[in-house]
Amino acid sequence: MKKIHSLRRYIAEHRRHEVIALLFVMMIINQGDRATLSIAGASLADEMGLGHAQMGWLFSAFAWAYMLLQLPGGLAIDRFGSIRVLGLAIVAWSVFTGLIGTVAMMPVGLAFFAVFALRFLVGAAEAPCFPANSKIVSMWFPTAERGTATAIFNSSQYFAAVVFTPLLAWISTRWGWPWVFYVMGAAGVAMGVVFIRRIKAPVEHPSLAPVELQTMQAGGASLREHTGSRAPQQGWRDTWTRARSLLSQRMFLGIYLAQFCISTLTFFFLTWFPVYLVQQRGLSLLDAGLLAAVPAIFGFIGGITGGMLSDWMLRKGLSLTLARKLPIFIGMTLSMSMILCNYVSTDLLVVLFMALAFFGKGVGALGWAIIADVSPKGSIGMNGAIFNTFGSLAGIVTPVVIGYMVQSMQSFNGALVYVALNAVGAFVSYLFVVGPLRRPDDAPPASGNSQDKPSLNTVGAH
Repeated sequence: MKKIHSLRRYIAEHRRHEVIALLFVMMIINQGDRATLSIAGASLADEMGLGHAQMGWLFSAFAWAYMLLQLPGGLAIDRFGSIRVLGLAIVAWSVFTGLIGTVAMMPVGLAFFAVFALRFLVGAAEAPCFPANSKIVSMWFPTAERGTATAIFNSSQYFAAVVFTPLLAWISTRWGWPWVFYVMGAAGVAMGVVFIRRIKAPVEHPSLAPVELQTMQAGGASLREHTGSRAPQQGWRDTWTRARSLLSQRMFLGIYLAQFCISTLTFFFLTWFPVYLVQQRGLSLLDAGLLAAVPAIFGFIGGITGGMLSDWMLRKGLSLTLARKLPIFIGMTLSMSMILCNYVSTDLLVVLFMALAFFGKGVGALGWAIIADVSPKGSIGMNGAIFNTFGSLAGIVTPVVIGYMVQSMQSFNGALVYVALNAVGAFVSYLFVVGPLRRPDDAPPASGNSQDKPSLNTVGAH
């Protein structure tokens, strides 16, 4: 009984753990929705008679809307609140995902455009997702816990691949590819209802213990939604003013460019990787789904490792710059190992090198923690939206470029080189462009503070 009482007390004093758990589950479904087309893609392409270039355009449909709606999504978050916007978005993107399955009943010519349009709408609905997550984390978590919290929701993309890649491959084999979309759509709607009922701002949470509120406040959590009530016209003018200000700062521009490069790795795994296993490595769809889960497991482990390592360095008194950048440098170096897949013939070695690359990508995926750390306090949603715009731009470029490369070269070898070079680009951007990490509207750290420690804190600063 004493242990049960202690556990209940711990849960009562750590409501933020429930918040990150719900964000994690929600993001697993979110990432599963994004991967549906890659799982169903081979069957859908055969049924519709589509080539690699056409599939590349279908893969990119999501990212077109995702990119175009980032700034409006950021404005909506800053004006109406991240929790309200995200709750509605979850239900919307799940409905659109489920509707993709219905295109199987359409004529082939119409079905291509219907899939593109519905994937476009899924991207539009998901646009506020990561900026809203970042804002919720900044409300609920002290600075020294944000790396781990962000790594947890960010690692959902790997955990989703572990869970849904083999599951959806089995569903497609057992019942047909439309059921991939029906199942994910239903799961998302159910999650949206839970999210709307359970997630609130800390200051509005009825069960938040005073001791936890004090801990969060002392550690730098914002505790509440900072929303605006300006008229739409003023909101848009203010949006572009803030966007220009952020884009004019070298630190942010370097972070945005690095996010484009890191997202190229993400979108390769989300779109073409299962197709690579089926078409170049000759695996069945079910075997490809099972083997694709192995790199995803290592990506999940890498994501958690990177966040925990970064926060551990912060707690040890190392500078924010060193604590956030070092895992990125390590991770991007490991991600380059995917090029080795071009020089091996056994499936085991391909999976091994892809697992190492995915692990590295997970370790280096600290961009959202950095955005939470350095965003101006009145523009967290906007900065997250711009950051995610660069990531979603990679979602447009990556599948289309790879589609044309594979179609022209009749091989994925050049595509793997292209993806690995983007890992180099992220490394270079954080090393030479970003410079020291700090929030622009904070006072400069006093001399001797841990934020001023040497090494990586001065790398790239001019």
